[in-house]
Amino acid sequence: MTDGEDENGGPERSAPAASLNADLLSRKRFAANDRDFDGANDEALTIRLAMVEQEHRDLDAAITSLEMNSPYERLTIARLKKKKLALKDLIQEIKDAMLPDIIA
Repeated sequence: MTDGEDENGGPERSAPAASLNADLLSRKRFAANDRDFDGANDEALTIRLAMVEQEHRDLDAAITSLEMNSPYERLTIARLKKKKLALKDLIQEIKDAMLPDIIA
């Protein structure tokens, strides 16, 4: 074992960095996954937009399937439609955040 390596031959981590990583992994939450993307770059917004659009499409497929197969699940269908509308609003918010705020 040389300087800068741990017992396994990997790079040695400082105690604060190791504890920070352990804390993040234990919470399974990272700053990029939080709801507010104030000051986030376009790449992060593009990724978030793709995730939300995919979830919107999945909900649409689930609603269609439920309407065809179990027409008596009205409450569940209504809840899914409400969530789908909320996702549509979030998609529009993300798209607005990606557009430059320049008045020409």
